[in-house]
Amino acid sequence: MIKIYHNPRCRKSREGLELLEQSGKEFEVVLYLDEVPSKEELETLIQKLGIPPMELVRKNETVWKEQYKGKDLSENAIIDAMITNPKLIERPIIVKGKKAVIGRPSEKINELIN
Repeated sequence: MIKIYHNPRCRKSREGLELLEQSGKEFEVVLYLDEVPSKEELETLIQKLGIPPMELVRKNETVWKEQYKGKDLSENAIIDAMITNPKLIERPIIVKGKKAVIGRPSEKINELIN
């Protein structure tokens, strides 16, 4: 089953959702701002993405700039920051099996689902 971690207010996330809808494939939508991933779920996502936690952070968010920027944070602390402030999580994230992609650019979604 394909899963999309989606924020309806984000244009790129809406584009990702539209691509999935057009694919005709079955998928599940996770509104991650409402259903904040657990620490274990976020760690699994990061593992499937194959990136360090810092690459999943939206560094232009005000909360990042005010509370975390410039600090020497462990990977664990970065994950905790994303759980405490889920708007810091880059979007959309599309998961299929043991792999995941951040849907920026949206072509990455097609590579995963096709």
